[in-house]
Amino acid sequence: MSRPTRRTRIVCISDTHNTTVKLPKGDVLIHAGDLTNQGSYSELSKAIRWLEKVDYEAKIVIAGNHDITLDEAFYAKHASSFYNQIPQDLAKCRALLASSRSIIYLEHSSVTVRLKRPDGPRTEFTVFGSPYSPQYGTWAFMYPRADAEVPANGDVGADPSGQSGRGSDALSPKKTAAALWSAIPPTIDILVTHTPAATHCDGGAGCSELAKALAVVRPRLHVCGHVHQARGAERVMWDVDGLPSAEKDPPAAAAAAILSREPWQDPNPDPASAKISLVDLTGRKGNRPLLFHEGRAVAAPPSETPSESQAVAGRGSGQSDSAVGPVRIGGTAEHQSGEAALSTSTDSCKSELRQLDRTGRLETCVVNAAIMATSWPHLGGKRLNKPVVVDIDLPVWE
Repeated sequence: MSRPTRRTRIVCISDTHNTTVKLPKGDVLIHAGDLTNQGSYSELSKAIRWLEKVDYEAKIVIAGNHDITLDEAFYAKHASSFYNQIPQDLAKCRALLASSRSIIYLEHSSVTVRLKRPDGPRTEFTVFGSPYSPQYGTWAFMYPRADAEVPANGDVGADPSGQSGRGSDALSPKKTAAALWSAIPPTIDILVTHTPAATHCDGGAGCSELAKALAVVRPRLHVCGHVHQARGAERVMWDVDGLPSAEKDPPAAAAAAILSREPWQDPNPDPASAKISLVDLTGRKGNRPLLFHEGRAVAAPPSETPSESQAVAGRGSGQSDSAVGPVRIGGTAEHQSGEAALSTSTDSCKSELRQLDRTGRLETCVVNAAIMATSWPHLGGKRLNKPVVVDIDLPVWE
């Protein structure tokens, strides 16, 4: 039986690139990466001071490909490729986020957040955050991209060294996109990635393997950025019975799981307007609420007794086995999730999903929250988007 829910306001931003925009009021702030242009200590310090000052009960932050000092392996090899780059102290750069008392920094890991303010919604949610994006130029937190997926333009960022196609060395060759995104826990409420999923607010530059994983996990909300010109939102209705098939290539597998899409029309697109750009996923004021109901555990057949890690999915409080970096649990975060990683292969999916009732995960709202509206070299000058504000019903914990 689903728990009661209450409206929670989430302010979504990404790709601020050293800008400190005015933020509307809300309960939760999500920043989907690219806080800076080149990840220097000075840039990160400015961005984090700004985020620490704004008043939200929870602030979820991930890195992006421009935050190069947060990817230690990449920076060690490629720092000299970046212009005007004075050698940075990586430990001090990472400590800015790790030591923050109000920012929850996620690096391919998850956490359960419980909002406790007496005047707040007193809701809770589990969120997985990852800084990774498909290879394009020489940038941090990147993984190999299939040849057919290489974008035709530079919308995802220019290569400062002019050596387009050379990506991050932070991941081993075995860390393919499919393996990377299989780490997303199956019971999360919110997914935050720097890259968009292919065909979902991505401008043609998203990741097809992430799209396939999204079609399996089906969170309430997916917040991303990276592709500046693709800022926007859409509601995706899923086929209840259709899990992505391992036999199909990722784009076809992801597409087959989608019943319909509903693009968002920004009610207040003028950047000069003080009115918010609202995505209302509640049933207030005649709006259609998001079709999402919490699942329940389902007993496994005797011949398919789950492993211990699968049986306790969603109940643990230790670090997820899938985490590849440190997780900062600050502010109102209660614990890290202990969910078992979910593979996007057909056999693994069916085996693990038998332990969960997925029929309630009918719809996901995808938001590309890029603040920077233009890309380098910003012909005609830089232009900014407004934050995207999402009103969503989340479970009440008390």
